[in-house]
Amino acid sequence: MKNSKRFLQFLSYLLVAVAASGATFAMLRFNPLIGNRDSKLDQLSGLIQERFIGDSDQTKMQDAAAAAMVQSLGDEWSYYISAADYGSYLDQMSNSYVGVGITISLREDGYLDIVQVTPEGPAQDAGLKAGDILSKVEGQDCAEIGIDTAKNLVRGEENTQVVLTVLRGEEYLDFTVTRRYFETPVAEGRMLRDGIGFVTIYNFDERCSAETIAAIEKLLDEGAKALIFDVRNNPGGYKNELVKVLDYLLPEGPLFRSEYYTGQTELDESDANCLDIPMAVLVNENSYSAAEFFAAALREYDAAIVVGNQTYGKGYFQQTYELNDGSAVGLSVGKYYTPDGHNLAGVGLKPDIEVPVDEETALKIYGRTLSDDQDPQILAAIEGVKSGIDLDD
Repeated sequence: MKNSKRFLQFLSYLLVAVAASGATFAMLRFNPLIGNRDSKLDQLSGLIQERFIGDSDQTKMQDAAAAAMVQSLGDEWSYYISAADYGSYLDQMSNSYVGVGITISLREDGYLDIVQVTPEGPAQDAGLKAGDILSKVEGQDCAEIGIDTAKNLVRGEENTQVVLTVLRGEEYLDFTVTRRYFETPVAEGRMLRDGIGFVTIYNFDERCSAETIAAIEKLLDEGAKALIFDVRNNPGGYKNELVKVLDYLLPEGPLFRSEYYTGQTELDESDANCLDIPMAVLVNENSYSAAEFFAAALREYDAAIVVGNQTYGKGYFQQTYELNDGSAVGLSVGKYYTPDGHNLAGVGLKPDIEVPVDEETALKIYGRTLSDDQDPQILAAIEGVKSGIDLDD
């Protein structure tokens, strides 16, 4: 009897458990908050909005989900841009914006290094210098608010002012800087010694080809017998801008090979006109994309030597697609190849003359605070092109 009783009790518990499991299953399957045709993200969003005990921000959730989807591709070159940041992205690609003219990077302590100050920009006019540490923006501590909030505080409307607090040495200094609209230079030229012209190309975004060719022609008018191109720390840019510069410099032949996700291929070619003088290209580990292919194309045509450090190795190109809420995604949609058919993804470009530099020197090169005579890579490039210069002309 006891065993029979226990069995009946166990059976009743089991039936209750099964019934409870069935109820739970039914609730999950037929939850009125979750439509059967909704995606997983829609289902989760609906649950959070209806049942989460705390506050939720729909825009933040969607931004985080979109960024995670792109990140899940495992492609370091594809990226998500929130609607709040898309305007700044477009400004960057156009090489024009309203701001103060500083480039910042995050420090380990949470504060921000000012690594570049745009020549003749508002920050330089106010007295800020590369090497200053940005401590506060409008009195708010940068380590507490984070780099994204700090950037947004620095930005603003044209002709308005922002107070920046920096640490210089052991002294904290306040600077009131007036925001203004300005176009950042894309390419600049100057004469070095021995009749060598020096052209810095900061990126291959809008206006690159026009400014680069103008800088070259000005140097040639001044008597340049050789050219050094500096694409160190150049993040790349638009293919069309790159092709125009290469077409100006190189003889007839292939310049740039593209292969799209559809399998379609495209070949950009140069005409017969070219520039026939000794040339060198400076590169480093922060030379990406179009900057790498610029150096590779010149070398493959035996038009230039490459000097510096091995480049990063980017071999995909991206297309930017705007989404319906004003955000955007930059998606890798194809591969590109050098004139000889090489893809540099994960490989990069090894210089003909390798000139390693220490971290301090690299930072000064990035911040443009190193004189030509102190820059070992410039000095190596000068020696590299001098052998091809006819000093009797």
